[in-house]
Amino acid sequence: MLGGKKVLLGITGGIAAYKTTFLVRLLIKAGAEVKVILTDSASSFVSPLTLATLSKNPVLSSFIKEESGETDWNNHVELGLWADLMIIAPATANTLSKMANGACDNLLLATYLSAKCPVFYAPAMDLDMYKHPSTKASFEKLKAFGNHMIPATSGELASGLHGEGRMAEPEDIINAVTDFLSEGLPLSGKKVLITAGPTYEAIDPVRFIGNHSSGTMGYELAKTAADLGASVYLVSGPTSLNVAHTNIKLIRVVSADEMYEAAHSYFEEIDIAIAAAAVADYRPKTIAGQKIKKASDTLSLDLVRNKDILRSLGERKQNQFLVGFALETENELENAKGKLKRKNLDAIVLNSLNDLGAGFGKATNKITFIDKNSVIKTFELKTKAAVAADILSEICSRIHA
Repeated sequence: MLGGKKVLLGITGGIAAYKTTFLVRLLIKAGAEVKVILTDSASSFVSPLTLATLSKNPVLSSFIKEESGETDWNNHVELGLWADLMIIAPATANTLSKMANGACDNLLLATYLSAKCPVFYAPAMDLDMYKHPSTKASFEKLKAFGNHMIPATSGELASGLHGEGRMAEPEDIINAVTDFLSEGLPLSGKKVLITAGPTYEAIDPVRFIGNHSSGTMGYELAKTAADLGASVYLVSGPTSLNVAHTNIKLIRVVSADEMYEAAHSYFEEIDIAIAAAAVADYRPKTIAGQKIKKASDTLSLDLVRNKDILRSLGERKQNQFLVGFALETENELENAKGKLKRKNLDAIVLNSLNDLGAGFGKATNKITFIDKNSVIKTFELKTKAAVAADILSEICSRIHA
């Protein structure tokens, strides 16, 4: 949700300002570009140098800036227009009152009055201040202006009192913003389970049976689903890929058995499941405790069949929309349709190793989307990110039909 967003963070003078270092890190980790405006009093609680280092941008605190002997000004209008969203945290009683009444005596307030984007504020003050009628009046005015409050929580306060007034934690601020950005998106409020990558089936402590899956297709599906507003559980086999998205929970596994357990642990609570992983069909019957030494020209392994994750999910399916993948080399359409029916799927994504540019280890893929009503749609060769968008578009068109 925050990837590529331009975020203006205003920090005012409260002890909770120390938490903004963590908030900046979370925003950067989520892919946002961050600029920080610090009031004079806020710099007593948190270092401008720390915030500049974390945000990778100079910290702004006054209208006038002097650099290399030259005098210029920080244009509050440009700042307000630059931002996709503005967060004021902590928002003290003093600043909230000024915001509510149009006072404009520092760069932060001038920028707030110039902002055209959604504005979020996280109050932080002592218990009696938080409950005071004038503070409540500020809240009401700011709500009427269209601003978004991230309510304070209860806890131990700087005064030693215990009660309401503690600034929301950085993670909760991020969640509040992403929930707002998710509203109205096709998968807002939906939970999606995606399996990705290969599985490794151990032979001994050194060797394993695996395949060439990179996990790219599954990871692109996870990112696309998250961008569409879904909460995503990404169960990934061994891969060098990583993902940084506030809507994605990454669960790393190694073997087919581990993937089976992880997928089933989330399946009941999800709305959509997409099994994009290349799961090993077989595993060694026994795993050697020590590295197997070369003793002869041949080595025989007894293999036993792994649990069929997709079939087992199909058997447990109630209201979930379940999608499988079929990687075929012959009789592609016939085999894919058979798999869709046998495993009680709602749809299946067919790709063929006979198509140039498709398959494992490629940056592209060429798919055919088939649903349980035998509606078939074939797509051209595309990047896997574009393929993920096509797959999620087809799913959304069916769950919202």
